[in-house]
Amino acid sequence: MSSSKRNDAGNPRQSVSIAIVGSGGTGALTAGAMLLEAAGRVGLYGLMTRSVGPQIRGGEAAALLRFSAQPLACMGDSYDLLIAIDWRNADRFAAEIALTKDSVVIGDPRGGDMPEMVPESGARTAEIAMKALAKDIPGGRQNMIALGVAVGLLGLPEADLFAVIEKQLGKKGDEAVTASKAAIEVGLAEAAKLDHAVPLSVPSANAEKPERWMITGNEAAGMGAIRGGIRFAAAYPITPATEILEWLAPALTKVGGVLVQAEDELASINMVIGASFGGKPSLTATSGPGLALMIESLGLATAAEIPIVVVDVMRGGPSTGIPTKSEQSDLNIAIHGCHGDAPHLVLAPLSVGDCLFTTQWAAHLAEAMQAPAVVLSDQFLGQTRALIERPADVAFIAQRAAVTEAVNDYRRYALTAEAVSPMAIPGVAGGQYTADGLTHDEAGTPSSAAGHHEAQLDKRRDKIETFTYGDHWADIEGEGEVAVLTWGSLTGPAREAVARLAEDGIKARLVALRLIAPLQVEQLATALAGCKRVLVVEQTHSGQFYRYLRSMCDLPDEVRAFHRAGPLQIRPSEIDAQIREWRS
Repeated sequence: MSSSKRNDAGNPRQSVSIAIVGSGGTGALTAGAMLLEAAGRVGLYGLMTRSVGPQIRGGEAAALLRFSAQPLACMGDSYDLLIAIDWRNADRFAAEIALTKDSVVIGDPRGGDMPEMVPESGARTAEIAMKALAKDIPGGRQNMIALGVAVGLLGLPEADLFAVIEKQLGKKGDEAVTASKAAIEVGLAEAAKLDHAVPLSVPSANAEKPERWMITGNEAAGMGAIRGGIRFAAAYPITPATEILEWLAPALTKVGGVLVQAEDELASINMVIGASFGGKPSLTATSGPGLALMIESLGLATAAEIPIVVVDVMRGGPSTGIPTKSEQSDLNIAIHGCHGDAPHLVLAPLSVGDCLFTTQWAAHLAEAMQAPAVVLSDQFLGQTRALIERPADVAFIAQRAAVTEAVNDYRRYALTAEAVSPMAIPGVAGGQYTADGLTHDEAGTPSSAAGHHEAQLDKRRDKIETFTYGDHWADIEGEGEVAVLTWGSLTGPAREAVARLAEDGIKARLVALRLIAPLQVEQLATALAGCKRVLVVEQTHSGQFYRYLRSMCDLPDEVRAFHRAGPLQIRPSEIDAQIREWRS
């Protein structure tokens, strides 16, 4: 169901999308975060992603939210409610905040000029003097006025919002709490004067409230790392991956682990390789520019068969690109970036909550195969804060084949049936070996012999390609002769589009890849069996995923590529329209 459609009978909507915008420092993001937490207390599902400029301070800021009584994995097609604390730089959000004639727009008459996107949309508008009203309240802030307006128009319980205020602002003292509550009351009163309500269907006050987690993809990735056995992390801060490190820093100490902030990305990955060589499952987190710097060492970890996990929270590129916006364009470098033949793992979480599972699985796979694993998250997944069901506990944990006792004639890179050879941890008597990037024989002795080179290349390839990955390689849903084939954060919009098609009797499948490399060619062929048409959906400018699939496997004769660069995420209605147009 499109969140932009107003119920003709005026009944509460099943899904509502809201944008709160303002210039830097006006508190738009704070208001959005409090609104999300209040919705969680009511028992709703929700998402909040932030849209900001690349500047360090100031500039534009928008809290983009969506709520529903059903699970959510993407933003809606358009926004039902836009509240502008002020209009400064709001025109920069024109493409991201799609409005329709059914949208409601609230602005401050002294907040600057309304951008053209509002009148052009035909949206219903109203003015509330938020800044002036806030000045009449000792310690009042206009973002709390805006928050009260939002809660009033949505029809959320006032008590749940006040509980959030007390929790979030209690440390600042009673005056801050009192001022914020007073401002919210004013906002509620102003909302009551308007004939522009966007009521949201909420669970009954007497209904059982299921446990909800409020978590970002970056926080979930950190938790997945801990659950997967990661006990050492080294990284250099970079947008939009830094929150993984911030979450891991205290969490690792609770399980006997350590995080080190390195001087740069090269040092980070080399520290991680060293720690893993020493026996500790290890991880680093970065974004595209950092991954580019890490590539040589990623090849070293491949050649020396040292397990590591690299989480790449992708952003718009190339080079510095758009640090604060999402894209999937690191796919090529993640798969093909290493020089020489360097088989390694590439995985991608399919939702905010799935960042936990996928990172945990990546740690397990890296340790099991003694190989590097790259996890491709992105800014949308990483920095979106979501209200989700508690993720299921998964039993697997990192476990490498290790030599723990003295051995005779130890061969670190022995050619075994599984292509994985036991790894001696430093200090094991008789387990000494050379671990570097040079071609070597089974003992680890550097060699330029063609036979040794070929044998070790085969070994590293076979352990990756013959491993049994089970059903986790992809999410497969639905049936029909049409399939939407996607990965990563585009899974949410694709899943919603397939559900809409089903409501209209149009059968379609969703195949969302979690394991990108090695590509599970036979399993993918089975998943697409009977399909006559496949729509490949991705968030890249050049269609990297489409080209990768075409280079690796046979797809049905009728294949379309639907892709565009970030930062404007592909919406469910666009995927829906592609399928309907194709069928007509």
